[in-house]
Amino acid sequence: MTNILLASALLAAAASAGGSIEHQTRIDHPTGAVDAQYRGDVTIIHQQVGTVSPGGRASTLGCVWRANIAIVRDARHASGSLFTRAMERPGAIEGRRAGWCSTHRAAIAREVAGRRDELRGHLIDVAREDHQMLRRDIDRAHEDSRAG
Repeated sequence: MTNILLASALLAAAASAGGSIEHQTRIDHPTGAVDAQYRGDVTIIHQQVGTVSPGGRASTLGCVWRANIAIVRDARHASGSLFTRAMERPGAIEGRRAGWCSTHRAAIAREVAGRRDELRGHLIDVAREDHQMLRRDIDRAHEDSRAG
């Protein structure tokens, strides 16, 4: 039984939290404005940890979980060029519950859904962090078009 629990503890199962979150922004660039849309898909990873103890002893069985956000940026430059990039924000929200993961999946999904504003905040942070990379991508594309 311990080997089964140990094997279960090493496997993490992913389940969709449902839906996606979005953020749109406009970035000014010397070569023209860029309209950027960021879409994040939330995934919940569950990991079974601990062991079941015999009667009279405290169990260490628990479910450690985290909500990750897979983000795609689609940015359209005034010239019509499209700049796409994939990013991730791992562990945007994390938690732990006592017992089996299988008994907590629905409650964890509800908790994550209830924290949608917090997830959107993470998406906005990633978008802000990406602005410099987007500007570099536009600069590079502009230089390539002038050279060619």
